[in-house]
Amino acid sequence: MSVQLQSEVEHYRQWRDELVAAIGAYQSWLDSAGEVDAQQSLRIFDVVESLKKDRLVLAFVAEFSRGKTELINALFFSDFKQRLLPSDVGRTTMCPTEIFCDPSEEPYIRLLPIETRYREESIAALKRLPVEWSKIRLNLDDQNEMLKAMHSVAQKKHVSMNDAKALGLWDDSDPDLKDMVHPDGSVEIPAWRHALINYPHPLLQSGLVILDTPGLNALGTEPELTLSMIPNAHAVLFLLAMDTGVTKSDMDIWHKYIQKFVPHRLAVLNKVDILWDDLKPWEVIQASVSKQLEDTARLLELPLTNVLAVSAQKALLAKVRGDELLLKKSGIQAVESMLANHVIPAKQQILRAAVKKDIGAMVELSHQGVRGELAAVRRELKELTALTGKNREVIKKLLDKVQADKMLYEQTVKSFNITRGVISQQGRALIASLDSDRLAEMLGKSRSAIEGSWTTNGLLRSMQSLFGQATQQFDKIHHHAGQIKGLVDAAYKRFHEQHGFEQLSPPPLGLERARQGLLDLAQQTTDFCNDPLNIMTEKHFLVRKFYTGLVASADGVFEQARGECDSWLRAALAPLMKQIHDYKAQIERRVATVKQIHDNIDTLEERIKDLVQRQAALLKQNEAIDNIRCKIHEQSRPQQNSAAA
Repeated sequence: MSVQLQSEVEHYRQWRDELVAAIGAYQSWLDSAGEVDAQQSLRIFDVVESLKKDRLVLAFVAEFSRGKTELINALFFSDFKQRLLPSDVGRTTMCPTEIFCDPSEEPYIRLLPIETRYREESIAALKRLPVEWSKIRLNLDDQNEMLKAMHSVAQKKHVSMNDAKALGLWDDSDPDLKDMVHPDGSVEIPAWRHALINYPHPLLQSGLVILDTPGLNALGTEPELTLSMIPNAHAVLFLLAMDTGVTKSDMDIWHKYIQKFVPHRLAVLNKVDILWDDLKPWEVIQASVSKQLEDTARLLELPLTNVLAVSAQKALLAKVRGDELLLKKSGIQAVESMLANHVIPAKQQILRAAVKKDIGAMVELSHQGVRGELAAVRRELKELTALTGKNREVIKKLLDKVQADKMLYEQTVKSFNITRGVISQQGRALIASLDSDRLAEMLGKSRSAIEGSWTTNGLLRSMQSLFGQATQQFDKIHHHAGQIKGLVDAAYKRFHEQHGFEQLSPPPLGLERARQGLLDLAQQTTDFCNDPLNIMTEKHFLVRKFYTGLVASADGVFEQARGECDSWLRAALAPLMKQIHDYKAQIERRVATVKQIHDNIDTLEERIKDLVQRQAALLKQNEAIDNIRCKIHEQSRPQQNSAAA
């Protein structure tokens, strides 16, 4: 790992630690301000835990023999001083492999038997069933044991042609599979369906997950990989061969699984050393490389800065030998710079946005509460100071006015409680419309129709019907949520206009990401149904596996929407409820104070003194919450002064 990459990792860790500390400071602030709320405390705990466990998935995708695994070795595991992950000529990545670090468990490899493809469970579901996996403990102190353990990921086995077809790993029309047939008629297939590697590495410990994928044929036979694992990756490194450029199979992978579904895409032309020629000037070689990069950027519709040339094999060799000249020549430093300057900062941006959404809104609410109370104390202080030297009749008029304000406020609260009841009722209906049982019922009705569609048009119609229903249901949910938001907006406006509450906006309901996820699944479904390769293969197995992955992914989208709606419903009225609570306390205190002064004017000076002390305490609270806000939002703290509101 380069110094630059190490530096970015360390910077990221420091930033995350500071963010966790700021959230801890906020919890302490709530405790000291006497505003502890069980629900808030639970949310704070959840956010801190998610920060500690956050992950960014970096997927390496390519056709066979492009050098994905070699590049992973060169980027992350050169300290092992040889190839940690098996990498050789031909097909070595036999199954999708996730490499991560879980410090709560000892280093291990978990392997999911290929026979689980006979079953209905998704890989995501099987991850929750450790008994289904074969586990190998990693002995980090024994290099030979480590190599042996890692090579188990690439294990193969021989099965009959019928078994290979039943597992969905054989297609008579695919000429690329013929090399898998042995003289005895058996077929060579991967021994494992999926691999999980828990390995202690600085970048992995910071939350990076590496997803090493098989080639095009294997991608097509594991729909869950293409429906959720790759689309859910934050970034994809798409490997190509420098000598061939972008081939037809490369374009198939790019269009089917990456271009429309992954936000951050990098193309890496590997094996640039093929062009190194001692009989050619280096400038001529570089011109050839530049042309290939430009052609690749044009074909893949990528910015030229997102297309890099590298020799993974020479990079690994250079790192093992400590050859700085070869390392620079290999191009690996440009890939590391891209990861350091784009991937890790992008991860930081995602986390920052998530924290701002959850904790930032709470901190803003607390800050607004302090500011509101400070303003109320100042108004009351000004009001009472003006009473100094006045007679009882003037104080009586003020008491009448304050009591009238209280009565008007109480009438508005009664009206609000009716609105809140309607919002609560509508919210329960909204969550019910996102119930997993309702989705399962909808998907279940479509299953028999989908599996019975043995013609191209029938399959396409059934799949599109399924997503037509899902999209229609989602549109109803979105419309329903919009109506609830209208009620919430009206409640905020009423208190602002009638009682001078600070103009606030309820937190936004962000269903766009879930809706986009649903649209992406619909597009992938259409692409699947229109792919001649899928239509010509054994449909029963392929449709069943695709449907299983589809259900898991669709359920994930609706689960995400359900979570967003539930969080929003709990938070939508929170700022207004805080204002109402604070206003109630303020107006009751004003009534009590003025009444006490009316009954005994000698208490006026004492009350003014109490307000001055309260103002000083609130100014300290305001400064403390300002510090916390700035740390969470990464802003410079504004200059404080006694007049700050």
